[in-house]
Amino acid sequence: MKLWLTSDNVDWDAERYHYAAEQMMLTLFPGERPEYPGSPPPQSLAQEQNAVIFTLHRGAKMTNMSALVFREKGWHNGVVRFPSEKLEEAPEAVYHTLQRVLKQAFYHAGSALLGRDLPWGSLTGVRPTKLPTKALWEGATPAQARRELEKTYHVHPLRSALAVDCAGYSVAAKGSLRGDEVSLYVGIPFCPSRCIYCSFVSATVEKCLPLVEPFVEGLCREIKAAGELLGKTGQVIRSVYIGGGTPTTLSAEQFHRVFSAMEEHLLLDRCSEFTVEAGRPDTITPEKLAAFARHGVDRVSVNPQSMNDLVLERMGRPHSGEDIRRAYAEVRQAGKFAVNMDLIAGLPGDSPQGFANSLREVMDLEPENITVHTLALKKGSQLMEHRSALPTDGEVEDMLNAAWEALRQEGYVPYYLYRQKYMSGSFENVGWTRPGYESLYNMVMMEELHSIIALGGGGVTKLFWPKTGKIERFANPKYPQEYLRDIDVLCQKKEDLVPLLLETKGD
Repeated sequence: MKLWLTSDNVDWDAERYHYAAEQMMLTLFPGERPEYPGSPPPQSLAQEQNAVIFTLHRGAKMTNMSALVFREKGWHNGVVRFPSEKLEEAPEAVYHTLQRVLKQAFYHAGSALLGRDLPWGSLTGVRPTKLPTKALWEGATPAQARRELEKTYHVHPLRSALAVDCAGYSVAAKGSLRGDEVSLYVGIPFCPSRCIYCSFVSATVEKCLPLVEPFVEGLCREIKAAGELLGKTGQVIRSVYIGGGTPTTLSAEQFHRVFSAMEEHLLLDRCSEFTVEAGRPDTITPEKLAAFARHGVDRVSVNPQSMNDLVLERMGRPHSGEDIRRAYAEVRQAGKFAVNMDLIAGLPGDSPQGFANSLREVMDLEPENITVHTLALKKGSQLMEHRSALPTDGEVEDMLNAAWEALRQEGYVPYYLYRQKYMSGSFENVGWTRPGYESLYNMVMMEELHSIIALGGGGVTKLFWPKTGKIERFANPKYPQEYLRDIDVLCQKKEDLVPLLLETKGD
């Protein structure tokens, strides 16, 4: 899709807004790719069938942002007006204003050409709850927060209600945090095999088995370095999340060593939540669960994605629904774990009725948390490269709407949500919980409520300055080979973070 960003009489850095234009383009027209012609738009536009011309025009009192969108079926012009005095504000405020109105103008025209509104309107990005969370924290009522989403961003009322429900939990979580607390993420970049929808950088154990043991040794070294970092800054860990990959590709003995290193080097006295994403049932054993219970893990994920054996087979998951039930029973027998179970709406070969059956089977097991994901076609996944027959957007919407109703009837409430690129129908992923069992780490991570120190393969440390909202990220290498190659550097980088982490504490 050709994108021109022009202005009649305003001096603006148009290139800075390319990303905003592309985000809205991908939301409205997921299969498109941006093209920025080097020349101005042609005088005659009759032949254009796939283009957008953005024009910024300043008047004495009001400024217009227009998005003239051309598609095969016709064209439409979306216009958003705002007070010209906003162009006199601080540069960052001007940037945010122009970014917002550019997306809104594009959305008005694009949705008119599509003949329908999108569930999240002109909101893009992964965190649609950030706006209502900010509004509630600053004293707005839930009704006022919903009104902003619906009137300004054209969010569907069902989604605005969902976002505000989740924002309420985020506000409560934010109020519970102390200035000297951080969370810890540990990435285990191994999987027994790769599912067709997955794009996470992880190594299959069958190919990289010799790397697992050295990785555990390197991780224990990085844990020690993290402990020294937090000791120098006087910060303590509030929540721990071990993810991947599939963390339970490690053995029980390897988990024992990792947990023992954490207990030796990290201050965990104030840790209120310790999660291990066990994930696939074919990697869960009584011995590993015993190690979890022994070392204080109190939350475990058992992620079926579907309970339908045919759908599981098409995903490349070498287990059955019965294996899931077996693993779940072992988790319940092993300790007093809160359990999360994931399902994905929109998988190849699934249907609204099939998804409803999977959800009913999971609800009958009575886990404390159920996360309902929408399938995302991710770059690098086998599904993106070799698409199988997928449910339509309408069928995915039916799956999600029925899931909402069923979960609420069973006493679950939504407490966090996020979105991804290339999601079926431009929908969302939602975490549902029994009241009192919401995951603090999930809320902290999705709403960026405080700093997260990340270890292991693919971990991304996020330092958060509470007063300004500033965030800085520091990524670990994704592949096990690179992680082991750079382990000395990674440990030194933890030392380099001391002054920055002290700044966030005093912010």
